[in-house]
Amino acid sequence: MIRLKKYLKPFIAAIGLAIGLLFVQASADLNLPKYMSNIVSIGIQQKGVANASPEALSLSGYDLIYTLATAAQKETLNSSYTLISDPSQENLKKYPNIAGKDFYLLNSNITKLQREALDVTFGQAVWTLISLNSGQGSNGGPMSIGSLDITKLYQAIPGLKMLPAAVLGAAQSSSSDISDTLKKQTGVVLAQAFYTDLGVDLESMQMKYIFNTGLMMLLITLIGAVAMILVVFLSSRIGAALSRNLRKDIFKKVESFSNEEFDTFASSSLITRTTNDVTQVQMLITIGIRILFYAPILAIGGIYMILQTNVSMVWIIALAVVLLLMMIAGIFTVAVPKFKLTQKLIDRLNLVAREGLSGLMVVRAFGNQKFEAKRFDKANRNLADTLLFVNRVMNLLMPFMMLIMNLTVVLIVWVGAHQIADSNLQIGDMLAFMQYAMQVIMGFLMISMVFIIFPRAQVSAVRIADVLAVENKIVDLKDPKHFDAAQTGVVEFKNVSFKYANAVEDVLHNVSFKALPGQTTAFIGSTGSGKSTLINLIPRFYDVTEGSITVNGVDVRHVTQHDLHDTISYIPQKGMLLSGSVNFNLKYGKRDATEEEVLKAASIAQAVDFISQKEEGFESNIAQAGANVSGGQKQRLSIARALVKNAPIIIFDDSFSALDFKTDQRLREALHKELRQSTLLIVAQRVSTIMNADQIIVLEDGKIVGQGTHRELLTTCPIYYEIASSQLSQEELAL
Repeated sequence: MIRLKKYLKPFIAAIGLAIGLLFVQASADLNLPKYMSNIVSIGIQQKGVANASPEALSLSGYDLIYTLATAAQKETLNSSYTLISDPSQENLKKYPNIAGKDFYLLNSNITKLQREALDVTFGQAVWTLISLNSGQGSNGGPMSIGSLDITKLYQAIPGLKMLPAAVLGAAQSSSSDISDTLKKQTGVVLAQAFYTDLGVDLESMQMKYIFNTGLMMLLITLIGAVAMILVVFLSSRIGAALSRNLRKDIFKKVESFSNEEFDTFASSSLITRTTNDVTQVQMLITIGIRILFYAPILAIGGIYMILQTNVSMVWIIALAVVLLLMMIAGIFTVAVPKFKLTQKLIDRLNLVAREGLSGLMVVRAFGNQKFEAKRFDKANRNLADTLLFVNRVMNLLMPFMMLIMNLTVVLIVWVGAHQIADSNLQIGDMLAFMQYAMQVIMGFLMISMVFIIFPRAQVSAVRIADVLAVENKIVDLKDPKHFDAAQTGVVEFKNVSFKYANAVEDVLHNVSFKALPGQTTAFIGSTGSGKSTLINLIPRFYDVTEGSITVNGVDVRHVTQHDLHDTISYIPQKGMLLSGSVNFNLKYGKRDATEEEVLKAASIAQAVDFISQKEEGFESNIAQAGANVSGGQKQRLSIARALVKNAPIIIFDDSFSALDFKTDQRLREALHKELRQSTLLIVAQRVSTIMNADQIIVLEDGKIVGQGTHRELLTTCPIYYEIASSQLSQEELAL
């Protein structure tokens, strides 16, 4: 993936925006359990009273708490509340019973820490009362927290003030040992009594709190949903755009390959890399942006929220995460090597399928359908078995994940129930802790899902990078030359030798000849003599090993490939047609060709007759690779396509092999008549095709063993005579 990082650069801003939105989504998801906990703990259990320290206190209420407070707590009370003598209409609306009375109002600028300390003060006051009521320094006694009567407490204030300092101090000391959580819970009960004393409707207060908290949860959910939708949109756009750029660059790179590079990569492999491999990378990017960044945020955020909720049960999460990581590591150790094998097996399947389909006629001719079916079945089964194995191993992940999650929930409930019984934890906090635990585990689960995709995508990325990193052997010079207009159509080989990459011996040895405009230069020789190799050097499908080839007076290596190919029309031995109309195929080399030019080229190529027999004529459809035309028709259309281009140099690489003798003769006569100014280079196996050529070059084992006209070679070149005598009668040889 690192080798493809440059493809992510155009999307850095979009990725940054997506990550920002993921923080918003994670923040929303992490805050929902807290609000849910508040609804249970505060809204339901505490009747909407969130703090043990009330917003307002009557004079008697303040006096009660002040009497029970320690010296330090009294300072806290004095700094937190302000005596109000003239209540505002807003205060009267909130607290109806303060009409005409002085009361204490909580300062608006109080901090969160100060409020928590104040809550502890009120909670400790309740436990001081309980301790005093029990007549001993313990938490036991006849007084029940739920049965606090605020009126009786107010009546007891004078008696509390008369208590000896030692007795009050002992009660305060005893109450200070109570946990802050329990102090706050009990302090809320006293706060409810204070609110009732001020005329507050607790039921209305409870409903308002639940409604507002629920509304906040809906708003947070909406924000999280919008953020998630935007992240999905952005990640999908990034993944699609990145895969588009990859496919475009792979195709562009492959188009620039010379035959030497094509010898390195099989066509089936290049197809797989352009399609399946790019899809794997796209899937990783699309899912990775949404999960790879979100999962750690969720997991780390969940752990942070857990630490804020209840530290005593963190060991449960740690245990679950350790078990989870051990399970993921074990599964991936088994699965990852299989992921790396999958892409190679896809290559193999594509290769077998491509060979079987492209060579279907040969397969049928030899009656090898069953053999090819078994061959395909083997490749298919190997891939299927590997994928099944990987899927089965990865499918173990989900049941184990669910088992760990459920056991974690059971353990949280078990431990949490004991803490609730000991008044060290509220039910809402336990529910929130449970939700956070699930979020942490889900975070690790999502990370594991990315790890499932990553190994295969990594292999695909390496395969794509291997194609893009290929250094083309044939490249244009930075400062190319231009053709010499005075030598248009001149092709010259000067002591050319050539050998394929990694080959030990040369295929061509010291080849020299010159082809001129208006002449036909033909090449003949036994199979493997180097005819097609020689022809392929002219358009630079390969570069010479030694010597040089000049076209239009300039070395082909010194001009751009575009200019070189513009001056050459090439007809391969195997005619390759594209899906589309006949007209589309004939104009492929010259898009702006007129109908007259197309008709003339088709006429020279002897293709007009069979084209006109089709219902739609030149607009008739050609199937992929010319599957709906015969071999001879395919060759004639290929020749016509090259002639439409009207290039000064025309190369025929054994392009008459599928033509009957009559069509071959008429085509050669038309070429001789219509292309008097062109340089014709013809590779042929039939002597009759080239016997009228201006010069014939005979090749044997990559060397020129004869050069001249047909008549000259019959007397000077034994190899040519041997070839000719095997094809022509004695009467034809004597002519």
